[in-house]
Amino acid sequence: MNAIISSIRPTLVMLLLFTLLFGGAYPLFSTWMVRELFPEHAVASLIKGKNGEVLGSKLIGQTFSEPKYFWGRLSAASYNATASSGSNLGPANPALLDAVKSRIEALKAADPMNAAAIPVDLVTASGSGLDPDISIAAAEYQIARVANARGIPESKIREVVERFTSERQFGMLGEPRVNVLQVNLALDGKI
Repeated sequence: MNAIISSIRPTLVMLLLFTLLFGGAYPLFSTWMVRELFPEHAVASLIKGKNGEVLGSKLIGQTFSEPKYFWGRLSAASYNATASSGSNLGPANPALLDAVKSRIEALKAADPMNAAAIPVDLVTASGSGLDPDISIAAAEYQIARVANARGIPESKIREVVERFTSERQFGMLGEPRVNVLQVNLALDGKI
């Protein structure tokens, strides 16, 4: 019996040690480090209003359809993070074509005087269904409509757009982009 206990003891000690180390100490240490080094990112990049209330996240888009707001990318998941997914509609799928035509009609109805080409990111859904950003071209396309709907000069709208425009990541990855939620909240005077 002593031989069995003495052969099992190292296994149990190592199990307990590794459980405490990798199941407790390591997660606590790494969580602490992330909160210290990247405090904003550790709490989901939340956007807080002037009164400290949480208005959303910089990382998850929201639906806007009124002419006074910038519109983001289409979402197959209705910007619900628990159902994050793309539409999985291929380019030959009639449902994708119908969705694009519908969005084009909505954009033209909201701004009938705009004769500019509609940027592709305003009529196609993102892969995640949660994209918070649009291209600079998509923001530029909407500036006149938003300015007109709010009765604000286009130059003021452009200033807000520029304030919430992010450059390429590390100066080389991706494209410059505009965070729709931050722009709309700023235009509403909430941030």
